[in-house]
Amino acid sequence: MNTITILLAEDHTILREGLRALLEVESDLKIIGEAGDGRASVKLATELNPDVIVMDIAMPLMNGIEATRQILQQHPKAKILILSAHSDDAYVEQIMELGAKGYLIKQTAAQVLADSIRRVHRGETCLSRVVFNRLHHHETKAKANGELHAKKNASQLSSREAEVLQLIAEGKANKETADVLHISIKTVEKHRQSLMDKLNIHDTAGLTRHAIAAGIIESSVQVTIL
Repeated sequence: MNTITILLAEDHTILREGLRALLEVESDLKIIGEAGDGRASVKLATELNPDVIVMDIAMPLMNGIEATRQILQQHPKAKILILSAHSDDAYVEQIMELGAKGYLIKQTAAQVLADSIRRVHRGETCLSRVVFNRLHHHETKAKANGELHAKKNASQLSSREAEVLQLIAEGKANKETADVLHISIKTVEKHRQSLMDKLNIHDTAGLTRHAIAAGIIESSVQVTIL
């Protein structure tokens, strides 16, 4: 039996440890790396080349949506399975359009998660029932109205702009953002202005509200309005 290698991307240490313990009971599954934020998951995806990446969405520094985008840009054949506490449209549609192979909610049983990892590894798509229902309902409604799926404003943003937006929404000052992204403060200011122009939002509070509405950060994230 071939071993399936897995990268776990989850910012809560206790949940990562629990997932590792649950999955490593399975003789054909092996955890080869763990990431506590989206930025680390992008780096480890390149370094470790896992068979399947189990990805949370709500993570600091870089959320799972942007991490998925960057991983698939760099490694188009990467197989990403989302495991999230959230199943609302803002998350589900974005992540599936990017090319994730599955989307499970965290209430999923351990055996279902293990089986889904195997299915994703084989190239299948796996969705929790609640996620499937949401996608099906949205598609049916769009067809009934003769409408195409509307792209969210966040999709107008470049990958770097999306990163800057998340860090702004998390309360990072320009210098902190520059340090995280390894760019100059002047470049951060340029991206910030571009964000405001594209979104027609001209203050930090508005950018933060947009980030929450677009599913870039959780509404429960504590932010500082500058």
